[in-house]
Amino acid sequence: MSHWTGDTQGGLYEEILERADDSDGRSPTLINPEKLKTVLLEMLEEAGVHLRLYTFSDDVILDGNQIRGVIGYSKAGLQGFTAKVVIDCTGDGDIAAKAGVPYVKGREDDGKMQPLTLMFKVAGVDTDRAVFPGSFEETFKVPKGDLQTLGREHLPYPAGHVLLYRSTLPGIVTCNMTNCIDVDGTNPDDLTRATIACRKQIEPIVEFLREYVPGFEHCYVISTASVIGVRETRHFQCMETLTAEDILSARVFDDWVVTKAHFNFDIHNLDGSGLDKEGVQKLFAQPKGYTIPYGCLVPVGCNGLLLAGRNISATHKANSSCRVMPICVNIGQAAGTAAAIAAKTTLIPTNWMFAIYSIHWSFKVLRFDAPFCRLNFKGGISQ
Repeated sequence: MSHWTGDTQGGLYEEILERADDSDGRSPTLINPEKLKTVLLEMLEEAGVHLRLYTFSDDVILDGNQIRGVIGYSKAGLQGFTAKVVIDCTGDGDIAAKAGVPYVKGREDDGKMQPLTLMFKVAGVDTDRAVFPGSFEETFKVPKGDLQTLGREHLPYPAGHVLLYRSTLPGIVTCNMTNCIDVDGTNPDDLTRATIACRKQIEPIVEFLREYVPGFEHCYVISTASVIGVRETRHFQCMETLTAEDILSARVFDDWVVTKAHFNFDIHNLDGSGLDKEGVQKLFAQPKGYTIPYGCLVPVGCNGLLLAGRNISATHKANSSCRVMPICVNIGQAAGTAAAIAAKTTLIPTNWMFAIYSIHWSFKVLRFDAPFCRLNFKGGISQ
């Protein structure tokens, strides 16, 4: 992506915005991905994180219903990593699934999951003349007709929508236009098929842009995503589950750990291109933002495990809102804070005898004595 989609208040998200801003005053939500990669590594180093790249989770270490760590695999072979608390940020909940946490996949009534997309960038765009439809419901009149109608008529099915985003770099535009349906993002054969299908769509999409979109007459591909983007797979059973009704009512949970989360129901068509009938973007009726409770991070049946990112407990429709980057950043901060507190005490995150009534974010995270974190312990301890 070339910009942060969605919004939330405070926390690491605002620090990342400030440190990674490369927009030259245009908008701090624009992303220069190459700068962001370095900024995130710097933040990890400053926090004293022992980072291990090129390592994937293979299995979990369980002691009854208590998780004790994970088995990782890399070119060096298998290796065990023990931990007081494990946080599953795999997106698909790979660790939680191996730990036996109950889950369902996709939409509640039929298990269908959102389509996959391989993002790519084009250069050589005259951005002064170009148009930038940023949602399925936004279109433009171009010389040969209505742009979204032209997309449905001429783009290779199941592609068929036009989503174009400005970048921080001159003449470069990010394209969110490839599309592959009926894919299970936890199945490597499906992922392979989807990747090949989306890569084959890129050339005809670029030809479409050159012919139909002003300013793109001389555009050309300069980069494609290294991996395909998966929007939805497993939904886990946790102490609480975020619902569409919670979002629409701007519900304030007693145990909220993320506040002012805001994004529409971004459900891509599960059977073709464009927006699903359950999705809503420009006419989204909830302007206030909502909270996410701590219970959505706490899976049932496995002590010592927390979830963060798009694999927290949420319904199909609610997940389409809370899965976006700014909200996931602050979900991760909440999980990390909770894990740090548990690691410094004898408390178990899934069995704490206290409620988190509010978390006051600051730029200094994961410090047990930090003023941003106020927790009320039923045992009389207060911070």
